[in-house]
Amino acid sequence: MSKTMQRAGIFVVIFTSGLAAAPHASAPRLTLQAFFHAVSISAVKMSPNGKAVAIGTRRPDYAHNRFRSDLWIYRIQGNGGELMPLAVSGHDFAPQWSPDGRWVAFLSDRAHHGPQLYVIAARGGSPDLVTYAAGGVHAFAWAADSRRLYYASRQPRSKKQKQQHKRIWHDVRRYMRDRRSDNLYEVTVPAPANFSTFPPKHSRVDQFIAHTPWRVEQLLATPDGRDLIYLSCARRGPIFITGTNGYKKHEIYVVRLTAAGHRTRQLTHNQALEGGLHLAPGGRGLYFTTNSDIPGPYGDLSGRIYYQPLSGGNPMRLAPAYGGSFIHVTLSPGGHVIATGQKGVQVPLYQVSRGAATAISSTAGDYQAPSIARHSRRLAFLYSTLNSPIEVYLADDYRHPQAARPITHFNAFLANDRLPRGHAFSWRADDGTRIQGMLVFPPGHYDARHLPLLVLIHGGPEDADVNHWEADWYQWASLAASRGWLVFEPNYRGSSGYGDAFMRRIVPHIVSRPGKDILEGVQALIRAGYVNRKHMAIGGYSYGGYMTDWLITQTAEFRAAVTGAGAIENTANWGNDDLNYDDTWYLAGLPWQNEAIYNSEAAIWQMAKVKTPTQIVMGTADKRVSTCEDFLLDRALRAVGVPTQMLMFPGEHHGLGNNPWHGRIKVREGLKWLAHWAGTASMRRTEKRLYAQEVQAKD
Repeated sequence: MSKTMQRAGIFVVIFTSGLAAAPHASAPRLTLQAFFHAVSISAVKMSPNGKAVAIGTRRPDYAHNRFRSDLWIYRIQGNGGELMPLAVSGHDFAPQWSPDGRWVAFLSDRAHHGPQLYVIAARGGSPDLVTYAAGGVHAFAWAADSRRLYYASRQPRSKKQKQQHKRIWHDVRRYMRDRRSDNLYEVTVPAPANFSTFPPKHSRVDQFIAHTPWRVEQLLATPDGRDLIYLSCARRGPIFITGTNGYKKHEIYVVRLTAAGHRTRQLTHNQALEGGLHLAPGGRGLYFTTNSDIPGPYGDLSGRIYYQPLSGGNPMRLAPAYGGSFIHVTLSPGGHVIATGQKGVQVPLYQVSRGAATAISSTAGDYQAPSIARHSRRLAFLYSTLNSPIEVYLADDYRHPQAARPITHFNAFLANDRLPRGHAFSWRADDGTRIQGMLVFPPGHYDARHLPLLVLIHGGPEDADVNHWEADWYQWASLAASRGWLVFEPNYRGSSGYGDAFMRRIVPHIVSRPGKDILEGVQALIRAGYVNRKHMAIGGYSYGGYMTDWLITQTAEFRAAVTGAGAIENTANWGNDDLNYDDTWYLAGLPWQNEAIYNSEAAIWQMAKVKTPTQIVMGTADKRVSTCEDFLLDRALRAVGVPTQMLMFPGEHHGLGNNPWHGRIKVREGLKWLAHWAGTASMRRTEKRLYAQEVQAKD
């Protein structure tokens, strides 16, 4: 890549703390231990009558080497309320209110026989086990009468079928062919309470509804009880979109429920990957989100909202001129579509109509997971900013979210830490395109100059770094800033929130074009005086690792790199990726159709230029980016004499979500590596002291 760049125009936007107040300036800095005790919020569900909110949380349990998932209920009382445990076995997730608001159904693997369906009274008490499906339950929906539930489970095998399979195949697995498809069932609730054995000693057969050759991702039941709607996918194995029938694995189906028998029809016929289904009032149609045009070929584009009539036909796109990317959808009692949408580095709330999207939130920050009561205007949602950790907020009227108040304080302990501040940063690329990203400054050094730089690249690439709180092994900018780094998070071409044209410009130059954007952003920071160029590092995971691997072949200015799950070539990566449809889209064809691009956009052919000491991390069970890519990078670095270190996390897939120690160790070792090779002398001393404290800490 040419190092001659046009002088960038620089734009800065300063953020305030939004709905929540920033921590006091005299508080201690964020520590690794505090950072990795942050609570993530997995579910926010408003009750139908607007008098309660069901909340799901996920937090690390270091003593048992796992994450625990719990359910809570916030009961609204006047202008306040009370947060109480609902189901806290550590294995409970995915809450759904019954239509009458008396019950909450949820999934739990507390019996260690795969997720099963439970029901608990909204007033509290002991949960009732509803299913004992041999293959576990992975999707469910309430019937309109609040007395029945529909659920999806793997098609069971009889004892005879199991014996026959073992006799013929022994321990041999037939790739793709041995994946089990799904059945849909109906079960009446409440079930007998407090089963002490699994399965229960008495027998019960749930009513079979329908069979699908694919996995069911989401279920909905229409209010009139006539139809059951499900979204299929192929998550148990690779989705070979490039095959002749690949797209049929990800469609919406309707099951007509009649006394004479159940009839299934395919509702959608497209190349889009639908998600986030919501029934419209009256149940005559549904809304869904996707990242592709309908009709049209598959694409990784801005998030869209479509309305699909249950009678069939092509869906209608809402607010097609909106320049951002829609994320989550909810519906008001009157049928108005309320959605979160990322535009630039902010994620506001919008009211979305057929023609336009109108922002209804006036406070900067990240709004997520909105949920409106069916019979009330009350709105619950997640909210955070860079220096305000994520919590659940409640507004009495969805039209005025700025009046919301926090109803949880799961991360209140972080208010004792002096959290970093930041702002947006923009520059002009060599072709004149305006690029934007986030700058996160060390505490006490807001907008300071001549700082050590860490370029932290988001994955996707259809994602973006925004003004939000981030606290995990994948998003650790706040912790890195607290260790003294100026963290630069570039939203390069291909990132969401800047329009479809911006996202398409990555095709087919999947690393070279966004790589230029990132390096030009670094040069703009240097010219603005923000960066001490003697202390520059780079890192990322997944596509962020892919970009990191490429950029260390394009410049020797980075003194250290940390990378994970990143491909350094494209052919084997296409063949091993469990979701390889995006590889084909980004590289504009199959390997044998576009050989030159597959090779020119691969770091492996340019490894002789690498000088940057690089730490590599991987999950040993990763099916998204094969571990062969990590081994290949490690061997190439050793072959050219570049210092390298590789950490292997057993049993982890593409995300490090099984054992909380894995993500914590990943970041701990990454910070140590960066300080050693690229940090200042003071940073190395500090890191050595904090590292010693961390390895001796007890959690």
